[in-house]
Amino acid sequence: MSGINDPRLKAEQLTVETIDSIDHEVRVLGSKSYTNRQIAIASLAALDGKTGVIDGALVSDDTIYFANAVASFGHVGVEIDHDNYRFTLTPTGKPMVAPEDDIFVGGAGTPLRFLISLAGLAEGITTITGNTRMQERPFGDLLAALPGLGVQAVAVRGNGSPPIQVTGGNFVGGKTRISGAISSQYTSSILISSVLAQQDTEIEIVDELVSKPYVEMTLATLAEHGITVERDGYRSFKVPAGQSFKGGHAVVEPDASGLSYFIAAAAILGGRVTIPGIGSTSHQGDVGLAEVLGRMGAHVEITENSITVKGGELHGIEVDMDAMPDVVPSLAAVAAFAQGKTHITNIASLRVKECDRIAAVTTELRKMGITVDEYDDAMTIHGGTPHGAVIDTYDDHRIAMTFAIIGLRTPGVVINDPGCVAKSFPAFWNTLDTLR
Repeated sequence: MSGINDPRLKAEQLTVETIDSIDHEVRVLGSKSYTNRQIAIASLAALDGKTGVIDGALVSDDTIYFANAVASFGHVGVEIDHDNYRFTLTPTGKPMVAPEDDIFVGGAGTPLRFLISLAGLAEGITTITGNTRMQERPFGDLLAALPGLGVQAVAVRGNGSPPIQVTGGNFVGGKTRISGAISSQYTSSILISSVLAQQDTEIEIVDELVSKPYVEMTLATLAEHGITVERDGYRSFKVPAGQSFKGGHAVVEPDASGLSYFIAAAAILGGRVTIPGIGSTSHQGDVGLAEVLGRMGAHVEITENSITVKGGELHGIEVDMDAMPDVVPSLAAVAAFAQGKTHITNIASLRVKECDRIAAVTTELRKMGITVDEYDDAMTIHGGTPHGAVIDTYDDHRIAMTFAIIGLRTPGVVINDPGCVAKSFPAFWNTLDTLR
């Protein structure tokens, strides 16, 4: 069930109903990160006359924005099948040209990053923008790296944030340097588009690359489509020129960020949840949350094709979450019920997500009577017994879903703006229903 017609997506508030226990297999929609990468690659394969069919895809606000955005360049037509979780990208035979109108992507951060580099391949000037929060988020590191490859990209207001104006049609390639300290998606953006550069592209990471698994996902998706990338660990990457995407059929695995809420529910409720279709071979870094929950006392079994978490006696731990920042809110939900303190480190990147997630999680947990120590790049959660509260979600899907999971055990949890989950998981409330 896609969830797009769920009336709860239009509600002002939703009261979460508690449940006593769970013992379920939960099917999670396709990976948002992989769907975005497949859309980007299929759009470029269309320039070589190849049709791309993406099955098992996540059809959500973010991915729909992205699909419509690539179609606006005129070189590819997009068909979205909500019921069958499929995107079909078909070449039009036309060149890739900057659209006359601005491209608007709402709060879709990864698509906007990918579009900046993609626009470098389109003849003309492309303007890309997003919602109010997106116009506050930093893109300066990507903008600084593109001129070295022949692409001029500037922030219209001179602040490093959208609207971004890209002068395309001259993606030469060559050598560039980029910071990886804020987002690994800048590197992924260049890696994908540089396949069609006029000459070899070399990318040097000048500092420490955060969220490394997301680059691994990009490299794995490129390899799936026949693209070779040479690398020196996470220090540098080289994309040889003259390669072409094979296009064709792709299947997206379940979303590791999306499954995090349900394995967290198992840990919190002391029940059992199995997620099929994803396991130890996944490149998604967020599958690592299962092992973190195991360290906290949950019972975890990971096979090649499934993840099972069963609740246990939970205790606090110290954990570095640099590799999987998107599941920090899910971890925080579990930590709220664990005995002792959970110290979560290396999460500064959460300050520049859809909202400041460190501040948001801290504020909302404190509403529920949980003590939280907040730092610039870390947080310490003192486990206890949360009480009910009205939860503000900050137009952030992950805050809404996180506190909904707490509400499965804690009575009186009310979620403001429950429809914000449509950004990444429009079927979330329907999927939550399957636990009952």
